[in-house]
Amino acid sequence: MSNLIIIAAIGRNGELGKENDLIWRTKEDMQFFKEKTTNHYIVMGRKTFESLPKKLPNRIHIVLTKSNQSFPEDVICLNSIEEFLAYVKDIDDDVYIIGGAQIYKELMAYANMMYLTEFDEICNEADVFFPQIDQLLWDNEITHNYSESKPKYLRKLYTRK
Repeated sequence: MSNLIIIAAIGRNGELGKENDLIWRTKEDMQFFKEKTTNHYIVMGRKTFESLPKKLPNRIHIVLTKSNQSFPEDVICLNSIEEFLAYVKDIDDDVYIIGGAQIYKELMAYANMMYLTEFDEICNEADVFFPQIDQLLWDNEITHNYSESKPKYLRKLYTRK
């Protein structure tokens, strides 16, 4: 069975995105995302796929959608969480859950790790939010503290208890 790993950047109140785009973008965090997800599977919803400037190189794209929209031939399109779980059951690799909010919410119960970049900022214009984290189910440790950067942020690794 594959490792299901959530990776996201969120604000102080769980802000995740605004108008189908990231709210916070730092060079270091984008590099971290690239290092973690390259040569692995990435799963996302249709809107997240559409928000990408192009297909991300050296990654296998899985899109969860109920739409009949066509996707590039090399994008794996699945129609339900059950279909996704059956598909990844025999994959012996990390599968990164990269968004959006509904995909995070639906797959959090199946994830065994989360890399969250937590910005010490609030975005009042955010229109999507990361789901609540049940602290009884997760241990977390700060892996990096960027207190000198603007904006300030932490990176935390959450592991399922």
